[in-house]
Amino acid sequence: MKKSNLLGVGILGVIVGLALASSSARADYSFDNDVPADIKAQMIADMQFIGTVQGTTASPLHQQIFGNADGPTYTKFFNDRVQSVGMSDCGMGNAVACVNAGFDSSKMWLTENFIKFSHPQIARIMVMFHESRHTEDNNDNWPHATCPSPFLDPSGNEIKSIWTGYSLAGEPGCDVTPFGSYGSSMIMLKNIQKFCTNCTDKVKMDAGLYADDQFKRIIDSTAVQQITTDLYSN
Repeated sequence: MKKSNLLGVGILGVIVGLALASSSARADYSFDNDVPADIKAQMIADMQFIGTVQGTTASPLHQQIFGNADGPTYTKFFNDRVQSVGMSDCGMGNAVACVNAGFDSSKMWLTENFIKFSHPQIARIMVMFHESRHTEDNNDNWPHATCPSPFLDPSGNEIKSIWTGYSLAGEPGCDVTPFGSYGSSMIMLKNIQKFCTNCTDKVKMDAGLYADDQFKRIIDSTAVQQITTDLYSN
């Protein structure tokens, strides 16, 4: 009898464990049928990863936008904003993803550019959190600014999309505030690079690389100084 009871407890423990694992793997947002199965699985895995991030601290701008630099904070931020994910050809072939606020501001659309270009996990997460910022109707969905034309870095090189390689000059692919989609997502990644305690060196290196690239899209001098003071001055 004792052996039987122990076996029953053991089986119950396995069942509970599987239920908890299934619950933690379940996304709080839905996917349209046209989202490829591997992309759906990849996105769920990416969000599971970001949910594990642990940070020692967070910069002041990060605290204003997200709060703590940790997994539960990031997960809640995203789940509070994005309710569904679908496929679209938005952005006239140049976009990686988008939010169509006039149609459904809680829905994120992925484009073929999200699928056909290969980028590190932290870069995909950057895109997802970029778009989640665009769902905020109370902030007019954080519209982008038009990039200068020509759009050159300090060395005189043309600034292009790190994701697609497309030219950004004259395109609505810049921001004039640290709090928009480009600013907030790069602040998130830079905090992960600097403060994550359980990230691999590769994750932190990728986070810094993509954060520094997105920083180029902030074209207002005051906003640039705010971010520089927040994350680059020490």
